[in-house]
Amino acid sequence: MYYVYIVTNKHDSVPYIGVTSNLEGRIFEHRERLIEGFTKRYQVTKLIYCEDYPDPVSAIAREKQLKGWRREKKVALIEKQNPRWIDLFDVITEGFDVDLLKREKREPLIVRDPSTAPGQARLAQDDNFKKYAR
Repeated sequence: MYYVYIVTNKHDSVPYIGVTSNLEGRIFEHRERLIEGFTKRYQVTKLIYCEDYPDPVSAIAREKQLKGWRREKKVALIEKQNPRWIDLFDVITEGFDVDLLKREKREPLIVRDPSTAPGQARLAQDDNFKKYAR
């Protein structure tokens, strides 16, 4: 599953639109400010909107579409799903071990890639998603 999401800052004044194949993990990264860039600089940590898609191509197409919209249209979309602009992270992680996310961010899952030489390892990634996300 792939997700298009909108996060904002605590004042709801800076919307950021992104796409991911791991919504819980990606929002956790925003909340913990683990990734350098726009979202860390503007403290964009509050999940206010998300949609799911079966494949990366349609998710990325939707992300680009939303990024092209005027602010008023984005606000209307958000308010249709989340009229009070509550942080949806607690909703999507209900019953989820958030401490597990913390451990995964400190100690990434290492898997053996059968195509590499013995003894070599690589980080687990969704290569199909990476191919389309350029």
